Amino acid sequence: MLEVIALDAVDARLALEGGADRVELVSDMAADGLSPAPATVAAVRAAAGLPVRVMVRTAAGFAAGDLRSLRRTAKDLRAAGAAEFVLGFLTPDGAVDLPAVLEVLEVLDGAPWTFHRAIDHTADRHAAWAAITGLPGLDAVLTSGAPTGLPDGLATLLAEAPTRPQVLAGGGLRHEHVAPLRAAGVTAFHSGSAVREGGTWTTPVDPVLVRDLRLTLDTPVTGSQRAGSR
Repeated sequence: MLEVIALDAVDARLALEGGADRVELVSDMAADGLSPAPATVAAVRAAAGLPVRVMVRTAAGFAAGDLRSLRRTAKDLRAAGAAEFVLGFLTPDGAVDLPAVLEVLEVLDGAPWTFHRAIDHTADRHAAWAAITGLPGLDAVLTSGAPTGLPDGLATLLAEAPTRPQVLAGGGLRHEHVAPLRAAGVTAFHSGSAVREGGTWTTPVDPVLVRDLRLTLDTPVTGSQRAGSR
């Protein structure tokens, strides 16, 4: 499964053209991705024939902030047609803010969702996994294995993958990461700036770059690659 970050309906259409299976819809990548406007959700759903997972996050960083505002944002996104979501909050000491997560989940009412890369910034990664495992609707955990991205976290993901079927590998994903991750059992991948010309958020999704990544994902894993993942 290939998920691509989209900022608007144009990005979503181009991601679909390149072979993406799903988009993560966000705004303001200068803040690492905030909730989009409800009108953008409606436009993307109308323009792209693929699942859309929508960010629930109202400020930069990993604190939940004002829970009433956060719940209202989630309700507005649902009213605009959002049916899948992305969220994840941490306490000041780097633990999963489970009460805040549960507050939002109550509004989402069982919808499928991704715990985002907040997990890469926790003080205790094992405790974070334990805190979120089994939460209602959770079917993906977007992670690179390290705060600085996949180049530094690859070994962590390779070790986790056999027992963590929810892993959605992203955060600096490059073609050379795909084979070892697939060999370790990862089946879901996430890409953002790497599928934009020049790797910048000021350019739209490039369907050629999406297609190149799609082809890499679909290339059979060889026996030597399986051995190298162990």
